[in-house]
Amino acid sequence: MNPSKTGKNYDTITDLWSDDRFNMKNGIDQHKRAISFVKSTGKALDVGCGRTGRIMDLLAKEGFKPEGLDVSEKMIALARSRNPEWNFYHEDICSYQLSEKYDFITAWDSIWHIPLDEQVSVISKLISALNLDGIMIFSFGGVNEPGDHSDDTMGPMMYYSSIGTNGFIQVFLDNGCTIKHLEFDQYPELHTYIVAQKIA
Repeated sequence: MNPSKTGKNYDTITDLWSDDRFNMKNGIDQHKRAISFVKSTGKALDVGCGRTGRIMDLLAKEGFKPEGLDVSEKMIALARSRNPEWNFYHEDICSYQLSEKYDFITAWDSIWHIPLDEQVSVISKLISALNLDGIMIFSFGGVNEPGDHSDDTMGPMMYYSSIGTNGFIQVFLDNGCTIKHLEFDQYPELHTYIVAQKIA
């Protein structure tokens, strides 16, 4: 499934992330852990920001200037209406060329939807957009081997991919980063996240 189709599928289920249905604490403690490693609070980018603004709210409170990017047109429209003071981009991160540098990048429960053969290039692209000492946090399926699958748990069919825990670690090491934290935060489920810092 290509990212454009994923975006259109998310357009049909934006209500799942409304304030009265979604747990607004989702991912917040993990982001607080990541922020604890920060050395500078300049620009921050939320990849797959969705509509809630919860992570961008946290980043703003911590002194960052947050920006949001999402492949879903309706998610971006709802996010803009909620926080019109911030920059939002309706873009596919696989093809979008990042022109800014960031002190913090998050991709929480988002880039696991990109095609398997795009994972390495997208992670590398995001790392290249980090300033020196910048922090990146993202969640992924903590499988042992690369793979992908589709399911309709949320309603429409959604695609997921992962290059595996060791695969993601290696991409960060190959791109001049050090791993600051790795956690299977919903064990025994495979939901996993990495916090990495760009050191070279």
